[in-house]
Amino acid sequence: MTNYREILRLKSLGLNNSQITAGTGISRPTVINVLQKADEHGVNWETAAALSDRELAGQLFGTDNGSPAYKMPDCEYIHQEMAKSGVTLSLLWVEYCDQCRDAHEIPYQFTQFKKYYRDFVLTTKATMHINRKPGEIMEVDWAGQTAGIIDTDTGEVIPAYIFVTALPYSGYAYVEAFLSQNQEAWIAAHVNAYRFFSGVTRIVVPDNL
Repeated sequence: MTNYREILRLKSLGLNNSQITAGTGISRPTVINVLQKADEHGVNWETAAALSDRELAGQLFGTDNGSPAYKMPDCEYIHQEMAKSGVTLSLLWVEYCDQCRDAHEIPYQFTQFKKYYRDFVLTTKATMHINRKPGEIMEVDWAGQTAGIIDTDTGEVIPAYIFVTALPYSGYAYVEAFLSQNQEAWIAAHVNAYRFFSGVTRIVVPDNL
């Protein structure tokens, strides 16, 4: 159970939310939510001193068993967002925490958030293990997002195209930025990748170029 009493004690000493988080190890969204609930129900450190932990939780959250109800992540929405370029579980967890704070609900911490999503994926997404042979295949592609190189003389941001290659068996990868996606850059990227891997695979697999 979250130590609500300690949160209220530290608040009474004048500590801010970030300092309370650092001092208790409790996530900042949870600290904010507990203090909001305390304000709503008129609970402070002095009144909490006369209550048991279960009674204090009941005063703050009004649950029958004295334990707060955590907001379950919308795993279907998370799964849809994860299919988008540049989206990570960390970003979605921050969004989830913001939504919980706005709705005065308690979010799960990141570890539990990941567990619920992983359980959802296991029950809704079929997976299959593919056997690979060492050094047989090299997968190559231009990354979907570009990077930027800053011209130190003009300050201009020049787009850079990212060549990415990986060996599926080991997961070993090579990445290089180019100023063009033309044939010359494409060939040079392969030569440099082979040099980096110190060898040539039997098969090169481009991704829908």
